[in-house]
Amino acid sequence: MKKLIPMFFTLLAAVGCAKGDASIKQTASTMDKQGKALVAYFSATGTTKGVAERLASAIGADTIEIKPATPYTAADLNWRDKQSRSSVEMADRASRPAIAGDTADLSGYDIVFVGFPIWWYREPSVIDTFIETNAAALAGKTIVPFATSGGSGMGDSTANLQALAPDAKVAEGRRFRASVSADDLKKWAEGIQ
Repeated sequence: MKKLIPMFFTLLAAVGCAKGDASIKQTASTMDKQGKALVAYFSATGTTKGVAERLASAIGADTIEIKPATPYTAADLNWRDKQSRSSVEMADRASRPAIAGDTADLSGYDIVFVGFPIWWYREPSVIDTFIETNAAALAGKTIVPFATSGGSGMGDSTANLQALAPDAKVAEGRRFRASVSADDLKKWAEGIQ
């Protein structure tokens, strides 16, 4: 009987390790299908950040936050005020708000998910800055835009990003509500060609 107890625990540990190895292989094969992924996102109020973090966790991707050099205040985001910072930026298609920090190192990634809130039926100008600044580093990669919005669609965001990074492949983007589940995000990401 004393010999059976250690064998039982050895067997139990082996079964546990085998189960752990299977989930590691499954995750690796999912990532192998698409390559190493990065989720880069801009979030003015935290909504897009929540979706981006759930997406990254669900697919095993790294994350970077795209932060404007000058953070947006509540007054800056007042879309009803034609003189607010965001209204002025979005009215000028050439607007390129500065980004805080160093240029992102995108060299180790095959697919870059780019998340943002929908502003005026498209991506915010700070996203245009990020894509345009990194266009050379994005060459040959797949860019997958995703957005958060209570009701507005992606608008011209996918086409806009393709024009800013002509040597990348920009997949059709998708809008999500703030409450989207990690499982739904994973299924969506795995379906991207």
